[in-house]
Amino acid sequence: MSTAIPRRTAAAALGLTAALVLGACGNPSDGGTTEVAAASGSKVKINLSPDQNRVTTDKVDSIAAQVPAEIRARGTLEIVDSSGSAAPLTFFATDNKTVIGVEPDIASLVADVLGLKPHINQVSWENIFVGLDSAKYDVGFSNITVTEERKEKYDFATYREDNLGFEAKKGSGLKITGPEDVAGKTVAVSSGTNQEKLLVEWSKENEKAGRKPVDIKYYQNDSDTYLALQSGRIDLYLGPNPTAAYHAATTGKTEVVGTYSGAGATLQGLIAATTKKDSGLAKPLADALNHVIDDGTYAKVLQRWGLSDEAVTESEINPPGLPKSGK
Repeated sequence: MSTAIPRRTAAAALGLTAALVLGACGNPSDGGTTEVAAASGSKVKINLSPDQNRVTTDKVDSIAAQVPAEIRARGTLEIVDSSGSAAPLTFFATDNKTVIGVEPDIASLVADVLGLKPHINQVSWENIFVGLDSAKYDVGFSNITVTEERKEKYDFATYREDNLGFEAKKGSGLKITGPEDVAGKTVAVSSGTNQEKLLVEWSKENEKAGRKPVDIKYYQNDSDTYLALQSGRIDLYLGPNPTAAYHAATTGKTEVVGTYSGAGATLQGLIAATTKKDSGLAKPLADALNHVIDDGTYAKVLQRWGLSDEAVTESEINPPGLPKSGK
């Protein structure tokens, strides 16, 4: 059964999606910026230095008052993010130690509204959820997709569209529009992600249709993945489209050969601030996100990273997400 596309998203969600197109980039003489072309055709100069001059906003007392008393008393918002380098989502500045990207920027903006000092904790992907489960961290801002399975344990406040990108070696001649295009192909993906879930589903669909399954590969880090891609040991890498497009633009060695909604063919995927279920944070997070959407600072953050086309018009709590397997 098809799913109606809600008004919250700015782009069509049926079939293929193209949320970000990055063009040729250059490295200015100062070494602290790189220039990319956003999907609108305008160029965006991205600041890669540790001096970020982040977009900020003011505290909103009525929203801050909703934050659980324990967190208010502490005065910090314990944010958890993936330690992997994934520009322009989360990565290191030119000093190789300052965490920058659209994810920490949005997290910091939300903390401003809540009147809290943002404290970013970087851990491996799987430990994001371990830390949320144990209440070690308050909220995850790490390109986390809303899925029906995750909603059983976590609450979500959405803040960006989720689009996936198939990255191939430049000049591969590949074009990915559906499961049949990856039949028999060797594709790398990160374990425990919604990208993996979709790829596994596509592989099963191919087998049911009498086509070859996908040969799915896993690597410890991005550098190993891209080395395998360049050497021909894998045909494709499936990851977040912003990361794939940024990598293709800045290296000139790869290209995005297909994009897809992170929630499947009939529903626009959504990225969300993620908290332990019933923690009491989902509503103030959503209210804070809606405030920054309304005051324009949210748009400024997306624009500075070339991600304006992934904007949402409102933050929602626990909207429909990627269906469970077989659903």
